[in-house]
Amino acid sequence: MRPADTALLVIDVQERLLAVLPDGARITWNIRRLLDGAKILGVRTACTEQYPEKLGPTAPILAERLTDKAVSKLTFSCGACSEIFDAWQNDGIHRVLVCGIETHVCVQQTVLDLLAAGYQVLVAVDAVGTRHTIDHEISLRRMEASGALLTTTEAALFEWCSVAGTSEFKEMSKLAKEEME
Repeated sequence: MRPADTALLVIDVQERLLAVLPDGARITWNIRRLLDGAKILGVRTACTEQYPEKLGPTAPILAERLTDKAVSKLTFSCGACSEIFDAWQNDGIHRVLVCGIETHVCVQQTVLDLLAAGYQVLVAVDAVGTRHTIDHEISLRRMEASGALLTTTEAALFEWCSVAGTSEFKEMSKLAKEEME
């Protein structure tokens, strides 16, 4: 992944959904670090909200880091959010790092649609989640078998950065060294 050809897609990290996830705090923490890293390196970002009238807004700690307003959707897949992907294609974005919830529904359906559309898709496994472990594990296996690449938040941050000794590297190192409260 390189900042110039990769975008970060944050899927449906809404308060009502987070409330029922056993790992909601970890997922939010990792997505926040991805958003901070994306800002440092100029990686394009987008965020979606599943039926926000019922499920509420994006978690505030994430929403305050977004450069664009979250795109509201009713479909599980973000593939229907053409305003995001049309803009990215026009800017030469052909890789998408996906994070969000829930792994086996909106994340998985988005990943499969993006793969079908010709994107290289990466999934930050420590920045996605769901209520049940079996759904999470099987979904990750299915996405990987379908062609998605699995990665972690820290690996993505350093891959975007690619070189040590720069001010950006120092910022990435700070993000990587953070401990979750």
